[in-house]
Amino acid sequence: MNVILLVYVILHLVEEVHSQKLTCKSLIYCQGDLLRVVQMAGIFKDSKTFVDMSLIGTTERTLKNFERMMTKTQGTPSKNDVIEFIQRNFQASHNELENWYPTDYQVNPPFLRKIKEVRIRNFAKKLLDLWPNLGRKVKPEVIQNPFKYSIIPVPNGFIVPGGRFREIYYWDSYWIIKGLLICGMKHTAKGMLENFFKIVDTYGFVPNGSRIYYLDRSQPPLLTMMVAEFMEVANDVLWLKNNIQHLEKELRFWLNIKTVEVVKNGQKYRLARYQSSDDSPRPESYIEDIHTASRYRTEDEKRHCYMGLRTGAESGWDFSGRWFFDGQGGNRADLSTINPTRIIPVDLNAFLCKCFLLMHRFYSKIHNHERAKFWLQKYKEWYKAIHDVLYNEDDGIWYDFDVELRVQRKHFYPSNFAPLWTQTYDENDARTYGRNATRYLHTKGIMNFEGGVPSSLFETGEQWDLPNAWAPNQAFVIFGLDKTNDPEAQRIAHTLAHRWIDSLIKVATDTQEMFEKYNAMFKGMYGGGGEYEVQTGFGWTNGVMLELIEYYFIKNRNESAEQP
Repeated sequence: MNVILLVYVILHLVEEVHSQKLTCKSLIYCQGDLLRVVQMAGIFKDSKTFVDMSLIGTTERTLKNFERMMTKTQGTPSKNDVIEFIQRNFQASHNELENWYPTDYQVNPPFLRKIKEVRIRNFAKKLLDLWPNLGRKVKPEVIQNPFKYSIIPVPNGFIVPGGRFREIYYWDSYWIIKGLLICGMKHTAKGMLENFFKIVDTYGFVPNGSRIYYLDRSQPPLLTMMVAEFMEVANDVLWLKNNIQHLEKELRFWLNIKTVEVVKNGQKYRLARYQSSDDSPRPESYIEDIHTASRYRTEDEKRHCYMGLRTGAESGWDFSGRWFFDGQGGNRADLSTINPTRIIPVDLNAFLCKCFLLMHRFYSKIHNHERAKFWLQKYKEWYKAIHDVLYNEDDGIWYDFDVELRVQRKHFYPSNFAPLWTQTYDENDARTYGRNATRYLHTKGIMNFEGGVPSSLFETGEQWDLPNAWAPNQAFVIFGLDKTNDPEAQRIAHTLAHRWIDSLIKVATDTQEMFEKYNAMFKGMYGGGGEYEVQTGFGWTNGVMLELIEYYFIKNRNESAEQP
């Protein structure tokens, strides 16, 4: 068994980036017979429950006990056998993290005192009070015995999204950090960034979340943008200089692993896409993925489906008809037809383009002109490609691109507005882009939705489709429109902002909770659908709300009621 343990320890870590196959090979948490047998027994309502449990004994002992059970039951253990095995070898995940109270939490920070409207100030205070409830820190025993846990240890306390999401999540953290900085919690934000640096230093990239079973995939790459938000407040040039290599390493990962040649109108470009190379069921959604792929007969077809599911999870939009194909380039199919690697996403490439420009500015700030020049060139390449490949002059908006059919996918998604949010356009024409995008919103009937901007106009039953509305998507549309300085675009942004704020205040008043998603069709309703029950907390919802409140009730304060 010593050999098995040695192999486990080696394979436990993510494979080298240059191999272009990122995955976790844990024989307990990521793949193998033990994982399959336990998850297929259907003991837990949520597959994530098991892979978040920790070992009672050593890895060696756990694998040996599993082998004994399989031998004793002749390879067909009953549900009770599996339950007994789990009870003897695993314990609940609550022992890996401890509640953590941020040391820089302020009961009455300056921004709160600047809000004149009592209703809004009281609500902002409730959001502020949620940060300590969401604070967590990895326990010392996890750092001492990391192979007994699926969680990736980090040194500093952090803010979790909430609900079933008890660990760090990548793109959630951008809006969490935005909210923390608004609340004056600079030290907590800095600690979270340094946690990410530690993860990048260890694995070469930021995984979907801080669990080893997420090592096959990342999430929308916003780390550089998080650092930019922190630098706006701290302006700590020495800190930036000491840590910029982590940003460089992560963006190199995206350039080396996640880009593909795109051909449009005979011209060749290079743009990014989401892509996981692991073709097995997701450990945290194991039985669900088996069910999704069950329509296929061959193992190759099933593996292709599993890879698509993992890739969809990397997008952050898990899941949406945005990634589905019906064989004719449409997206009215179901989850089993998912194939995100075929799509060049607007939002992903807008994020990267912005990050490249920020890297140019960061390197210029620390006087490394050679690296500044490199990233400026990357920015220019992506800027041109985004315009040439993704922008539609007739519709006045950006669209995802199908690399197989070499056509734009002309469906409404809030992600179409991401280049407005990142300002990936000629600033001399900003108002034109704002007017065009406003016209597009009206054409698609988005202003008719009472509860926020919907994730799509397709009702698939997936959580990133109609009727659900998510906080980050509101930010893309609202702040994207506002940044263009077009008066009509700014009026629409104001209306959408107040509509979202009023809807969420109503939900919070009725339920005393903040949710991860809401119902776009009706004011004051939370969302649903997807693989799990709607979760409360909720990190990025709180962050976006604080950002909207700060902008519309402090920085750009005018009438607080929604415009007719």
